[in-house]
Amino acid sequence: MGHVFGRSNAQLPSAVRGEGCYIHDASGRAYLDGSGGAAVSCLGHSDPDVRAAIHAQLDQLAFAHTGFFTSEPAESLAELLIEHAPAGIDRVYLLSGGSEAVEAAIKLARQYFLETGEPQRHRVIARRQSYHGNTLGALAAGGNAWRREKYAPLLVETSHIAPCYEYRLRAEGESAEAYGLRAADELEAEIQRLGPETVMAFIAEPVVGATAGAVPAVEGYFKRIREICDRHGVLLILDEVMCGMGRTGTLFACEQDGISPDIVTIAKGLGAGYMPIGAMLCTAKIYTAIAEGSGAFQHGHTYHGHPLAAAAGRAVLTGILGRNLLPQVRARGEVLQAALTEALGQHPHVGDIRGRGLFRGIELVADRDGKTPFNPALKINAKVKRFAMDEGLICYPAGGTLDGQRGDHVLLAPPFIISEEQIGELVGKLSRAIDRALDGAIAA
Repeated sequence: MGHVFGRSNAQLPSAVRGEGCYIHDASGRAYLDGSGGAAVSCLGHSDPDVRAAIHAQLDQLAFAHTGFFTSEPAESLAELLIEHAPAGIDRVYLLSGGSEAVEAAIKLARQYFLETGEPQRHRVIARRQSYHGNTLGALAAGGNAWRREKYAPLLVETSHIAPCYEYRLRAEGESAEAYGLRAADELEAEIQRLGPETVMAFIAEPVVGATAGAVPAVEGYFKRIREICDRHGVLLILDEVMCGMGRTGTLFACEQDGISPDIVTIAKGLGAGYMPIGAMLCTAKIYTAIAEGSGAFQHGHTYHGHPLAAAAGRAVLTGILGRNLLPQVRARGEVLQAALTEALGQHPHVGDIRGRGLFRGIELVADRDGKTPFNPALKINAKVKRFAMDEGLICYPAGGTLDGQRGDHVLLAPPFIISEEQIGELVGKLSRAIDRALDGAIAA
């Protein structure tokens, strides 16, 4: 691959063309995109409306620095997002990706409390087995031990409570409702331990993506979280970088939990892979505190609010809403869940199949009854990825599902335009890849 500094030293095929739900490599081979890359390509790889919008904007204006100008694409995208945002969300800060959006959210929370006369509030609480991005502030907020390990000395101290992870943490005989309240009450205990007057924010993914494999919270969990944050004046930041923008069947994932955050981050599906874009959205209360205080958010990036990226994001969002794709995500999500259950539901090494909409996870286990994870040295997730590519399928396996070290899962997040026939193709190829990976590992 020449002089490209890749993610690893692995030799990868060269992608040359995208069409619908498929990516084609330089040898002419087609791969069904069963994970949208990393839950990115929600409209597939050749959407004519998005391509046309980018071309039209490029012919008008590619770039104008936000220190000097706003732009029509940025303004109209923000207006469209707020029109469909959770109650109370009023302002949009456009960025270039998810990590940037989370960094902005954390910094905004801090500046808000400075502007409102509570400078002692600086602590962030998050959850174990979360992922919030790879820049240092976002990485500190994230709770994945493997991702944090090398950079631990550089990370600001963050508290981490247990995730809402029903498959692993709900006790035998405990109702889902009781478990959700117990899990949420860990936040109350941690706030009290740290001192309520010092805590500025709690950050969580409504449906945990990369680190745990499409783990949704049980009903009632986030309502209790919202109550606890309100009681102590703590800002609730919801990270919907991966699970938002229709991925779970509603435009914002938190709609299904019946709550509104103070700050929410989005990315991935907002640009659908056509341009790098993300956003941090906040309430009018937070915006007004700064607008009527110092008058400026002390933050910024060269490419934030980029007109070309905003035009792409607007076209993607218009496509999701205008083509009535959200009901299709919910319907196809049920088809995918049913197909996975039929093919893998009784598999001796599949412990759980979970998720919402077209955001599904399969957790692999050595022992189904005891939920025992495979030995990490077997690298089951890496083998699944390799054999899936060999089958002509892109999926998103990962390890460390339990604690950053142990556990294997496969994340699926196909384009919203996937057909039922292609769902069958996805499940067939994935099933074969899993069997091949397990056969080789167990035999070894």
